Amino acid sequence: MDVNTIGIVGTGQMATGIAEVTAKAGIKTIIRGRNADRAAASVDKIAKSLERAVDKGRATAEEKDATLGNLTATGHLGDLAQADLVIECLAEELDLKLATFRELEDVCPDNTILTSTTSSLSITEIAMATQRPTKVIGLHFFNPAPVMKLVEIVPTLLTDEDLVEGARKLCEQLGKVPVVARDRAGFIVNALLFPYLNHAARMLEAGYASREDIDAAMMNGCGHPMGPLQLLDLVGNDVSLEIVESLYKEFRDPFLAPAPLLKQMVAAGLLGRKTGRGFYDYSK
Repeated sequence: MDVNTIGIVGTGQMATGIAEVTAKAGIKTIIRGRNADRAAASVDKIAKSLERAVDKGRATAEEKDATLGNLTATGHLGDLAQADLVIECLAEELDLKLATFRELEDVCPDNTILTSTTSSLSITEIAMATQRPTKVIGLHFFNPAPVMKLVEIVPTLLTDEDLVEGARKLCEQLGKVPVVARDRAGFIVNALLFPYLNHAARMLEAGYASREDIDAAMMNGCGHPMGPLQLLDLVGNDVSLEIVESLYKEFRDPFLAPAPLLKQMVAAGLLGRKTGRGFYDYSK
């Protein structure tokens, strides 16, 4: 798999982080936003991130300039026709992803590889929105992408076998640690992590212990860098609920049923750090 140019669909935190990673690796990277201004703002965020790295001695000015030279911003999906591989980094909404892949099908050459960063949706269902399901694969990066080493590679039953190996080599080129997972809800990490996080919300709701003691127990008893309720707030309770619901929908295990407290918090807009309040108050 010869990848000289990568297209990024999206301008959010994940999309911007992945674009920084690919550009740093010397790969020409095209960021496609909803409009040109959003795409340009994504490049500006990368420039600020690189400037901080230079100030802290983690990168040189020459490396910063080389990375920025690999970046192009656009508001036109058709500009991704020149990409060898496209990474879709949009919200976890299946209809949105399906529509995007149908558009990519129309503008990208038949040999372009199409990938999704979804953390919980079916890669198979996304692939079948195209006429090239053998050229579709999941590449689940973790947030923040410039820091987190892991990438879950998720082939479907139809994905070309050599594409899996090509994806592994690409991840290694990007400085990441690739693992291959079956196309099942949650893949590896989230299938293990979110039942634990969901159960922490159930424990709090049932009065087992305070939020502080639940988090302190897992940090000091299991060596976790962050407690489960703190982590839910960091991920976002809305995103967490979507992942838990996808696990429950696929496996129908009663243990995976979303905690009522988690659903109530999402309904109340208590989404965590991004809204200033979740299990904890971040407004101060």
